[in-house]
Amino acid sequence: MNIQRAINAMHRAIEKFNLIEDGDKVAIGLSGGKDSLLLTACLGTYQKFSKRKFSLIALCVDSFKNIDTESLENFCKSYNIEFKLIPSDIGEVVFNVRKEKNPCSLCAKMRRGALCSTCKELGFNKLALAHNADDMIETFMLSLKHENRLNAMQPKSYMSNTNVTLIRPLIYLWESQILEYTKGFKILKNPCPIDRKTERENMKKIIIEINKIFPDFNKKLFEGIINYERYNLIKN
Repeated sequence: MNIQRAINAMHRAIEKFNLIEDGDKVAIGLSGGKDSLLLTACLGTYQKFSKRKFSLIALCVDSFKNIDTESLENFCKSYNIEFKLIPSDIGEVVFNVRKEKNPCSLCAKMRRGALCSTCKELGFNKLALAHNADDMIETFMLSLKHENRLNAMQPKSYMSNTNVTLIRPLIYLWESQILEYTKGFKILKNPCPIDRKTERENMKKIIIEINKIFPDFNKKLFEGIINYERYNLIKN
């Protein structure tokens, strides 16, 4: 599958937000979903011709103890990327111990914590996550709905507790594009028991409906979020 267009979009994000620098050791959060598989493929390919010299490893948090490790290992091997599985009880804690009514937030924090801790242990200074443009606007809308604040997912953010910087190289790609670019990839089924039954999924549907009334609402919202130099909000 030709993923050059995806790599071009990723390169644009890397350049604008200085996501990868010479000498970086970058860990990829690999779940087996389409987004993280594309991120792995793009970074593995980009590494070969980039002027910046950086290291790569793929980290997979096995939250439900049922991941298809062989499939992910083979995929990473095809791009000469080391693969490491991180055993975890996150699924058990979130759904059976804590019995969270809204488990997504806690699950995401625990998974990110496991990834960052492993980065620190292995000496990797950056963690690449596969969030895309749809994720960015959905997070913005969810923050507005639940927290009454304008809050956006950052392309680059430093985690002081682990000395790891989170980067999101796919933020210029839409989910529809990722679906196209990953045709032919072996995409693993999400093992989460509430997959496609979340608040984020509801917000995705709301944005689709708004787009029917206001065409390209999602793209305009994304441009408004990403172009921070144009912000004109009330200040004291």
